[in-house]
Amino acid sequence: MAAALEKSLVEICGFERETQHRFREVTVNLGLNALPGGKFPDSAGAFHYEESGKLLSVTSNRFIHWSTCGDSVQFVELSLDTNLLNNAVKLKFSHCAVLPGGVSVQETLSNVIILICTNQSVHRLVLPHPTRMYRSELMTELHMQSIFTDVGKLSLQDGPHSAAIPNAVNYTSSPNSATCWISHNGEAHYALAAPTGGITVVTLPPYDAQGSLAVVELQRSSVMRRISGWMPSAIRGDQTSDLVLSLSVRELEDDCFIFALCQDHKLRLWSLRDQLCLLEADMLEFMPARRGVRRLAGQGHRVRLVFSPSTGLCVCVYLAFPQSGQFTVLQLVATDNQRYSLEHISTLFSTQETLVDFSLTSTEIWGLWVDDSNLTIVKYINFEHNSAGQWNQVFTQPPPEDEVHIGVEQDPRETYLDVLFSPLSFTAAAIVKALQIFKRGSDRSADLTWESLKREVTLAVETELQNSLTEFEFSQEEYRQLQVEFWAKFYACCLQYQEALSMPLGLSVNPHTGLACLLKKGFVSFLLPCFAVDHLYLSLDKYLVLEDETPITEDPDVARDVLQIVQCLRLVSDAVSGEMSFEMEKALDQLESPERAAELVLDNMLSTDSENVIEDIQNKLQDVRNPVSAMNALLREMDLETDTELPEPPLSSAQPLLTRLGLSQLYGSSTAVAMVCQTVVTVAMTRAQFCRDLLILQKLYLRFGDNVFLGGGAQLLHLQQDLIPRCSHLLSSYHLLKNITQTLASSVPVDIIDANLQHLSVLELSDSPSLSSNRTVLNPQTVVELFYQTVARRNIVSQIYSQRNSEAELLQWGHMTSSLVHLLAQMLWPSNPGFQFPECLMSNCQYSQLQEYVRLVGPWCQVNIGSCRFMLGQCYLSNGEGQKALQCFQEAANEVEKEDFLMKLTGTEDEEAASTPRLQYYNKVLRLLEDVGLPELVIQLSTLAVTEAANEPSSQAALWTRIFKHHLDLGHNSEAYEALTQNQDSSMQLDCLRQLVVVLCERSQLQDLVQFSYVNLHDEVVNIIESRARSLDLLAHNYYELLYAFHIQRHNYRKAGTVMFELAMRLGREVRTRAGLQKQVNCYLSALNCLRLIRPEYAWIVQPTAGATYERQGASPKRDSDGEFASEPVRGQVDILELPALEKEYTLSRSRLTLAQHHPPSAAIAGSASAVEMVSLLVQTGMFDCAVSLCQTFKLPLTPVFEGLAFKCVKLQFGGEDVQNEAWTWLAVNQLSTVVNTKESSAVDEAWRLLASYLERFSGDGQHHRHVIAKLLSHGVPLPDWIIAAYKSVDAASLLRLYLNFDLLDAAAELVMEYVDAVLGKGHQYFGIEKPLSATGPLVWLPYTAIDQLLRALSETQTNTSIYNKLRDKLDEYQRSVDQATKRRLQTSSSFPNLSFS
Repeated sequence: MAAALEKSLVEICGFERETQHRFREVTVNLGLNALPGGKFPDSAGAFHYEESGKLLSVTSNRFIHWSTCGDSVQFVELSLDTNLLNNAVKLKFSHCAVLPGGVSVQETLSNVIILICTNQSVHRLVLPHPTRMYRSELMTELHMQSIFTDVGKLSLQDGPHSAAIPNAVNYTSSPNSATCWISHNGEAHYALAAPTGGITVVTLPPYDAQGSLAVVELQRSSVMRRISGWMPSAIRGDQTSDLVLSLSVRELEDDCFIFALCQDHKLRLWSLRDQLCLLEADMLEFMPARRGVRRLAGQGHRVRLVFSPSTGLCVCVYLAFPQSGQFTVLQLVATDNQRYSLEHISTLFSTQETLVDFSLTSTEIWGLWVDDSNLTIVKYINFEHNSAGQWNQVFTQPPPEDEVHIGVEQDPRETYLDVLFSPLSFTAAAIVKALQIFKRGSDRSADLTWESLKREVTLAVETELQNSLTEFEFSQEEYRQLQVEFWAKFYACCLQYQEALSMPLGLSVNPHTGLACLLKKGFVSFLLPCFAVDHLYLSLDKYLVLEDETPITEDPDVARDVLQIVQCLRLVSDAVSGEMSFEMEKALDQLESPERAAELVLDNMLSTDSENVIEDIQNKLQDVRNPVSAMNALLREMDLETDTELPEPPLSSAQPLLTRLGLSQLYGSSTAVAMVCQTVVTVAMTRAQFCRDLLILQKLYLRFGDNVFLGGGAQLLHLQQDLIPRCSHLLSSYHLLKNITQTLASSVPVDIIDANLQHLSVLELSDSPSLSSNRTVLNPQTVVELFYQTVARRNIVSQIYSQRNSEAELLQWGHMTSSLVHLLAQMLWPSNPGFQFPECLMSNCQYSQLQEYVRLVGPWCQVNIGSCRFMLGQCYLSNGEGQKALQCFQEAANEVEKEDFLMKLTGTEDEEAASTPRLQYYNKVLRLLEDVGLPELVIQLSTLAVTEAANEPSSQAALWTRIFKHHLDLGHNSEAYEALTQNQDSSMQLDCLRQLVVVLCERSQLQDLVQFSYVNLHDEVVNIIESRARSLDLLAHNYYELLYAFHIQRHNYRKAGTVMFELAMRLGREVRTRAGLQKQVNCYLSALNCLRLIRPEYAWIVQPTAGATYERQGASPKRDSDGEFASEPVRGQVDILELPALEKEYTLSRSRLTLAQHHPPSAAIAGSASAVEMVSLLVQTGMFDCAVSLCQTFKLPLTPVFEGLAFKCVKLQFGGEDVQNEAWTWLAVNQLSTVVNTKESSAVDEAWRLLASYLERFSGDGQHHRHVIAKLLSHGVPLPDWIIAAYKSVDAASLLRLYLNFDLLDAAAELVMEYVDAVLGKGHQYFGIEKPLSATGPLVWLPYTAIDQLLRALSETQTNTSIYNKLRDKLDEYQRSVDQATKRRLQTSSSFPNLSFS
């Protein structure tokens, strides 16, 4: 229900809590000298744009206000919709004083023109109109430039802007009143009340036209005198009776009418065009009791004009007399021949306070007074329809308390700081000024931030306290007393400056919207409609007794009882002492029972009732006929509970774009934010006190019983069971509102904001309240201001717009502000279903404030219990108290299906989410805890959620997976394995198993991995490890070793051997480094060990054949690595590898490693080299022993070894010293037989000796000799004697053929001749001939074919004739010996037939 409104108003200061306006100071110096006595009172005024009441206008809710002080005038442009930049300027006029009424602001289509009149000069500022400052009508920025942005660029001393009043220095006194205006032709007129009577009008030509200053004096003689200055009084004579006290001007048609209210109480109307006095009226004629008044010279008379289409031009004259004041409203009536008369409309009387200012609208008079105690009084009245002359009240803001009550357990410093920096008490300017005085002006504090200012105040007071100490030891109580003393001293200083800044200077009412504002020296306050219940409680007794009805109820009897109850409440309020009020407040803060606290206060009242207040209350209560109905009406009016939540969606897109943009900014400036939210503070404070007093009164009713209850026991029971609990609940609610509306928002670092946004994204609440983008460090917001700015204003304006009767209603001050305040209070009301305020606090990282909110709400509010527990959990999370947060989240789960916020929280899950809301809630909280980084809490909550998901296998599997993941992350390997085994989803279980293998392997926790039992998961584990092993880098991961250990642990040695063999094969292909070769050797050794542990018949492994391939993860099943279509893989092709074959592979691998160790560059090619290739590589590097061993293992010929060694010998034979030095390296690798020799051996000798030792070890049939000799001869190296001798003894015929092949005819001939001699018995032992040629010996032979070839070759050359002849002779000799031996053998055989020859 909409709140009932009264005609009364309440003042809301609405000052922005910044150190001071950033006034840009501009000095105008016309070279004038100061006049004596040029001191005028400060004044203020305001200008409202013509289109300030239009929604889509740039100037909607926009106005300019100013204040004058001596030679300066300060202008501030404000908007309730947008924040204006560069909106404050201070103009200082050297040696001049600004006249009262000497400032005027008017607008044209293109400009805003400011006219200023001082006692010696006139000034005109022409500024661009807001509609001309912006290129587009679509104003979407929250900040806009003010019209004062470029005021510093104007040359204000130049002619178009300023002019000195001629000959003004000749006068000893200055004009005391003035008014300014712009005529229809653009001329600027300044009407000044001359100090000796009459009016002087100074005119400046139009701004864009040439011309000179004109001065006209209007005198009672009606004779026009054009002078360049004011005529001296000696010439005019003394005419002080027509001394003008107040001026006002109105343009009608082509003439300017100047209304002058003079000291002789007469109102004169002057025509500027004709320079004639058109009308003179004695205002005392409208005064009923004017006897004795005429002799008094007027001092505080004022005149105001207003024009309306219905009534025409109305004149309001205020006559001020010592004991009374009177407003007379007259209508100017035109007759024939330009004659005018005044018709009386109304006469209204006011009290005797001093009038500061008054404002006239088409129907109302608004007055501003100051009483003898310097308190501000504001009232207004409708002069058309108010026959009783009853003024409407305006409840002005009371000044801060003179003293601060400090409880016994309260810290003085904290208490004073809370009061000083609360939103309603002091402006920052007052605190800054007090601080400068308190610090004796040691430095300036004008540019401090709010928090810095608080620190500076604390430091200043504490420093002053420390400097005053003369003793070293104090009791705690003494030190506390000193603290109170110094803080009270600073507080008194702040009070003094706050009072100065709060001095009222003017009153302004916007005729277009009804906006009423009070212009004070330091800030502007606004006058807002007062709700009916607040009006009743705040009204003065003299007003309250005159009322007989109230908007709260339509029943006149109930209304009468309500008024009677309220009068009793006023008595209760006066009887509650400050100490008891503090105790009641403390009880509410500490969440004690309000009813119990009220009883204690009542007991105190009864015990200290020295003025018989209780008796007076009892007497009044006896006049109340139906107290239950009256209290019901009051409680119903104060209860803000609604059944519906404010609509969250923004304005419909069907609305015009301009309308939506206008509404998006409506009441969005920092000024409007502060005003609206401070109104809520005021309402909350008023109603909290109202509920407190009503609760005490209800308790008093119970004490009185049937003495005052006419209805008897039934009404008492209703009071006790219904009304008192309701009132107690309202008291707690308004106490909460009072608390949160005065709680300042914290400034949040950027990193915390980013983290919070991430958490909100996890909760999928990022579209809810957004972070404030327009907060400044100099303007600290309360949390309610933050809420209004970011969330509430948009929703409230949308609702008001949807319920509007007309567009104009949106900008009507009374309707709009009361709706804003009422709807904002409803959104903050804890018993309403909406939960946007705590949500806003959460999204803006205001966790300490949110925690306090939940604490205050907790015991008594039964709405959004689960949501509050969730918010408290968020607060605990932000403070690092995870266990407490988890407890809160668990408690909130019970309310998931009952509360809107929790439903919204769970209603955004994807399609695969759990079906029940509680499981969806658990999922959201688990994601939040994961994002914050609290895995222990995730495990605890997931374990709890598993029991909730008993009937949902998919959700249960997801929860077990989550438990597994976080146990694994925490290193709880056994618990992770246990969670894995509990998972009933095979695919999730397999994923977890794969993750377990990978993570434990990366952590090198292989012992745990191998020891798990893996019931029913053995093959899956093996497949996972094999897959990982075959798809990842061999050196970076150790999955093969893991698989090997896994099989060894389970005594599956053949599988273990297979794994090591596969690893060794891959190492040979993929890791061609020394480390890889070393690892390959170890793998073969491990495989050998595994097979040797098996019975021989099972000592075999399966080796993939050359055509088989390993499957790679992620590989295309159709194409190879080059993108071509792959051939059909060969399947089922396997080879059985037994122990001997594996030993061969080990030997080959060992030789590769040996090669890499002695010659590292060879490692790259040795990894995949075959046995034959390895022999060549070993020979090349000089590792002949290893090469020989490899040849023997693989049954390869030794030819490459001997040829390679022979070549090495040749190189050494003809190489230099460097070659021989290098030879020692490979010579050292090979085992040489130790020979004792006194001669120092060279590398060449050692090489030949090595070759000799190999030939000796592997002499055989001489083939190795043949290869060596062939190698030597091929390089033209003379054969060493020892190798010739060795080969002669083995195969002299082959040696002969080698000689022939290399054309060594001389050596061949010599060999044949030696061979023939050996056969004949001379040196036969050197050719391996056991028995030479004899008749009884075995048969002998010669290589005749080779000899024939030799003979032929010798015969063909002339140079070898002698050798040929010798050889022929030797062969002939051999033939003769053969013949003789043959003959003897034949003879012997014939003689001895049984004789055998061996």
